[in-house]
Order: sequence, then C-alpha cells, then structure tokens
Amino acid sequence: MRREQADLIIENASELATPEGGSQKPLVGKQMRALKIIKDAALAVKSGRIVGVGRTATVKSAFKPSETIDAKGKTIVPGFVDPHTHLVFAGSREDEFEIRVKGASYMEIHRKGGGILKTVEETRGASEAELVQHCRKTLDIMLEHGTTTLEAKSGYGLTVEAEIKCLRALRRLNEIHPIDIVATFLGAHSIPAEYEKQRDDYVKLVVEKMIPAVASSKLADFCDVFCEKGVFDVEQSRHILQAGKKHGLKPRLHADELTAFGGAELAAEVGAVSAEHLLFASDDGLGMMAKCGVIAVLLPAASFSLMIDKYADARKMIGMGVPVALGTDFNPSCWVENQQLVMALACRQMKMTPAEALTASTINAAHAVCRASEVGSLELGKKADILILDTPNHNFLGYRFGTNLVSKVIRKGKLVVDLE
Repeated sequence: MRREQADLIIENASELATPEGGSQKPLVGKQMRALKIIKDAALAVKSGRIVGVGRTATVKSAFKPSETIDAKGKTIVPGFVDPHTHLVFAGSREDEFEIRVKGASYMEIHRKGGGILKTVEETRGASEAELVQHCRKTLDIMLEHGTTTLEAKSGYGLTVEAEIKCLRALRRLNEIHPIDIVATFLGAHSIPAEYEKQRDDYVKLVVEKMIPAVASSKLADFCDVFCEKGVFDVEQSRHILQAGKKHGLKPRLHADELTAFGGAELAAEVGAVSAEHLLFASDDGLGMMAKCGVIAVLLPAASFSLMIDKYADARKMIGMGVPVALGTDFNPSCWVENQQLVMALACRQMKMTPAEALTASTINAAHAVCRASEVGSLELGKKADILILDTPNHNFLGYRFGTNLVSKVIRKGKLVVDLE
C-alpha cells in the first residue's frame, strides 16, 4: 500500500491521551474522565492538521513523513486552552501582596483604591506598544508551559479609548504570537474612580459607547461583566450582557466569586457561554447552568492567590452534569502563567482526577472560547496543537508540580517550543 505524504510524524510515545467525542458538545459527568489512551502512539500532521492518530506501526504504515519526532518515553496530549485570563495590563501589584498576607481581603484592598483600580491607572498611562511588549513576554512563558489557545480580557482601561487600546493590543499580539488569542470585552470589570458616585452613568457608558465601539471594530468575540456585590449588581450585569448580545458579543460573566449573588442563575438566563469562578454558586444556579449547557470555568489559582480556604465545588458540578473547564485567571493579583499548576491545584483542592483536569484544560476549555471544532483534542482534521510531555503518562499532570513537564510544543503543525 502506498503511503500518504505527511509533514510530520510524532512516534514511539509511551502514551497518547486525549478527550474524545467532545467537539460538538462539552464533556460532562463521567465523560470527563473517559480519555482515549493509546500506548506506543504516533500522530501524523499535514498542512497544520492532524491526519493520523494511532499506534506507531499503524501510523507509519500509512504515512511517509518529511520530518519525525521521536517521543519515546514521553506523553502526547492536546495543547492547553486557557479560557480565562486578564492578559493585557501594565504595572504590577506586589506591594499589595504583603497586605494580603497580613489578612486584608480582596474587597478591602479594592475599596481603598488598590486592586483593579491601581492597575487601571497604570494601564491607562501605557501606550499600545508598551502593552504589546509586556504581554508578549507573558505569552512566551505560557507557550513554554503548553498553552496554545487562550481567552484574554480587556478591563483595565475603563474608558472608551483605553478599552479599545487594550483590545487593539490583543489583536496585534494575535498577529505576531503563536498562541491563538480569543478576545473578551470586559469594560464592566469595575466602576472607575471618576464614576464612583455615578455608577449608573458608567453602566450607560459601557452600554451606549463602549460596546458599540468594540463591536463595530470587531475587536472582541465576547462581553464579560464582574457580577458581584459592590461591583455590578444582577440588574446592571443583565443590562450589559444583553446589550453585548445585541451587538454580536457572546455573553460570559464573573459569577458568585466572593458571595452568593445570583450570577450562576443570570448566566443561564442570558444564555452565557460560561460562568467563571463560582465559589458561592447556589445549587439552583448550578442546576440551571447544567440544563442550559453553561460552562463552569473554575479558577483554583485565584483562591490560592487570594489565600482563602474556599474553592469551587468541582465534584458537585461534575456530579450535576455541569461542563467544567479550568483557567489560570492570570492577572496582576494572580500572576500564574502555568496551566499545569492550575491542574495540580484542581486535583488537590477540588478533587478532580488528572483525566478530568486534562479534559477541563483542553476540550471543555475550547468550548468555553467557542473553538472546540478546531482545537482541544487530538482528532482527525483538527489543528495540530500538540504537547509532548516529558512524562510516561498523563497522570503526571497534577501529580508532579512546581516544574515544567513540557518537552515540546507544536502549534498548527510547527515546532514552536523545544526544551530538550
């Protein structure tokens, strides 16, 4: 039999592990731990797409490669998808870290003009080029740790001009960096200081000025809002998300992070793609999310960073049939570029299995950014976004932490990271 030409074959892997059958709908319940496992595995790539997956002998008998990578003793998994980052900002907040260590809460820091508002001031003062330069360094680190697709929010500008500047920076980064960036407009991240006594006027600015400007410029796919006590209430959040929908921006929201506030219920009501954080989500809200297929994007590094004892109840959500994804929540107060660490926290603090954490960091996360038809699993026809891990099997994800398990990163069929 004549062999088909391929650009690349990755061969002799100890294991290939991938979610299977989740390209149309996110995986739920027991599906999340039902990985497809192939021993002595190989994978063939042509024109940036996966064209063969199976045992090494089978793939090599069907394809003749221009290039091979020997993955003996290693594991092949899909590239990680990070569905929740606040990538674009200027400055840092290490001065607040000591205050938090001494017991100050997130909202206490926020009310004193710190937190988001401090970063807003620094981001407003940065040029678009400076933001691009700052973000590019972060993306390089994320790529080295296996992230090949991510969602990135605005939200540290809080004026029409500054929000547009941040989103333009994301568009430029998408043009020059291997990571695929999916942009979210988060003008409703906080009430800026100049609107503290005119909160409804700021909501009006978001709805009537920011959203139309973002949509007409095609700078974002999603509209997000921080629905939380002391920030945007449920009525304001509903108004913003519905306005976004009218302009073609798909809704997602920060929900029930610090208090039980009705965010999960609102996510189901407005048909959000995802609700994120969910530490205090009610059972009724989670039930509504499960019924409507709203993805729960859980962010254990945020709990770890905030030094609180509470984590989202992943086991309950999985048991209720809520599709669960994992993200870093990378931001100035949760400065983590490593999705592997997030998976380790999910296993230890939320009792997710390594298989569930991998599913939540790949195919379900891809659904949370509406890219599951293209990425998130190692299946025929999908983009060849592939990680080679220096581990004998996928269970080392979560088990071994504090170091980078990635050996190589392939993005759209091209080797973009080689750490050997």
